[in-house]
Amino acid sequence: MGHRPPGGTPGLSPILVDGVHEGSNRTADILCSFLQVPAATSSVTFGVYQDAALSYELESPPGEIQSDVVFREGQTLGGHVTYTPRLIAMDLKGSLRTLRQEGRLYDGEDTSAVTWEGGFMMHKESPPKKNSFLEDLDRLDEEILAEVDFSSNSQLQHSGKKTPSAPLPEASHQPASGAVSVETVNSRLTRVQKSYRLEGSVKVWSDFLRIHLHPRTISVIQQYNHDGEAHRLEAFGQGESLLKGALLEELEDKLHFFVEECDYLQGFQLLCDMADGFAGLGSKVTELLQDSYGGRGVLTWGVCPVSRPDSSPLKNLYHLLNCTLGVVHMAAHSSLLCPLTLRGGLGRQPRPPPEFPHLSYDPSLWYHSSAVLALALDALTVPYRLRNNSVPLWQMADSLASGGRTVAAAYGAVPFPMMHGSGLPDALSACAEALPWKPLSACPEAGGGRRYGQWVTLRGLESQGLGSCLPAGIEPPTPLHRLCCGEDVLTAYMSSFYPSSPLALQLVATPSKVTPPFPQIFSSSLSSQGFLQSEAPPPGVPTVSVPVMASLQSGPALEPWLAELHRAASAIDVRRLAPSFLSQGPEMIDYQEALEQLHLLARRYRDDSSGVMRSSSDEEEDD
Repeated sequence: MGHRPPGGTPGLSPILVDGVHEGSNRTADILCSFLQVPAATSSVTFGVYQDAALSYELESPPGEIQSDVVFREGQTLGGHVTYTPRLIAMDLKGSLRTLRQEGRLYDGEDTSAVTWEGGFMMHKESPPKKNSFLEDLDRLDEEILAEVDFSSNSQLQHSGKKTPSAPLPEASHQPASGAVSVETVNSRLTRVQKSYRLEGSVKVWSDFLRIHLHPRTISVIQQYNHDGEAHRLEAFGQGESLLKGALLEELEDKLHFFVEECDYLQGFQLLCDMADGFAGLGSKVTELLQDSYGGRGVLTWGVCPVSRPDSSPLKNLYHLLNCTLGVVHMAAHSSLLCPLTLRGGLGRQPRPPPEFPHLSYDPSLWYHSSAVLALALDALTVPYRLRNNSVPLWQMADSLASGGRTVAAAYGAVPFPMMHGSGLPDALSACAEALPWKPLSACPEAGGGRRYGQWVTLRGLESQGLGSCLPAGIEPPTPLHRLCCGEDVLTAYMSSFYPSSPLALQLVATPSKVTPPFPQIFSSSLSSQGFLQSEAPPPGVPTVSVPVMASLQSGPALEPWLAELHRAASAIDVRRLAPSFLSQGPEMIDYQEALEQLHLLARRYRDDSSGVMRSSSDEEEDD
């Protein structure tokens, strides 16, 4: 999650409230949440992008992305200004490793000591060793904090003013005259350009956490272990039964804390693992949000790993059942649900993961697959994070969920293939036969050119031409080369595939930053800015940013995808093959009702031969 500013760093949480209120100086906030790996891994990587994109240069103009949508400013009792993600994260015992649950941001504020006069026995256990990236991060933190303290004390002691220990991001707050500009971890990481190979050392998401988190962010579920054979959160019913008592009170307290400080609450963004018991917990969380904050958007991203290291036939069966129940329940209680996975399907025999032409990644590594998904998520969430002309989260979700179609599919070109020095018409003309993106929801695109709704974001072309720049008298080689505006070029291109479908576009100049600890998975044919080039760059020159094109869409392709999930789950005799799955719920009658709801949900996406889109009321009449 990006770099650490002195005294604190932006972060991300499982539940997100975000947005910018159009025509107002208020920020429309989003509260984020992630529930377990791999959702935590994708969320952390997404946070890395947000943090890496922050600018702490006091003279720099505001950027295109409004960071306050997902980050919050705070202050410690010692007067240090902090900037952390508006995030609530839930994970299992043993998932934090070297990360302290309360973080380090507010160290030293609780000076009370607990005394004990009786006897005691000491048990000493060696802490997990930090990898090279975390060690460097701690060292840079200490160096910069020492420089800030020295600079602040020496230059401001006569002014009578108290200056925050961390410059605030993107010049969204104007500093007082005389404020000290300090270097940040981000700027040093960018300057040093050290390459980290963390594939062998990343065990959990905190092994590459680049930002500080607020003390109220993390909740640890003590009843279940992150790894090992015993006390595993494997079934939907286990997760459903968790959200009660102390854990429910803790979640509600954290929700109130983050929500009450929002200028304007746009909604919630939830990243949840759908392959294990967190599918049940996520379903209860979305139900709680719907009941407690009706009218606010709830955008849920259901994350599934490509594979698990401890896979077995029974666990693969659990995976299918958890995904099935998770889709049904989270779609019912969310404004919109979008599965996110590089797995070829949610069934027990999925297709191979998608191949990205300019990536060399191992989809079985969560560290790699989460990086790809987070790059796409960074683009997919742009519409409600823009500083100007943003669209509220709930409005974006509602535009895709008409007629009860509350499941959407994501697609992404990671990175977007574009030659260095060329224009957007050239890049899109090279993809005239097929769209450049790959499925990110295990849902292949269907032919026919019909979509019920679609949002497309293209970001990262700040140094490239968006319109045609042909000299006078040169005949345009394609219709796209006749257009001078980037939005017109992209609209014409998308309309050639979907001529009569609703379409919303966002063009953002700034790219996605992929500075450490982002894995080195990019092709050698890419420049440092992520553009294709005819000659490979010199050895040792890393890719530090990339252009990305992503789409979130609702269309007939989801009908066979949901129907396939329904058929696979219906073919299983749960009481015979997996009787323990139902031991903590749901009841068999509830499970069968969920299958029926999935069947009806699939039918809502059906497009008959005349091209008339069917609504939920039409389906009910058919039944």
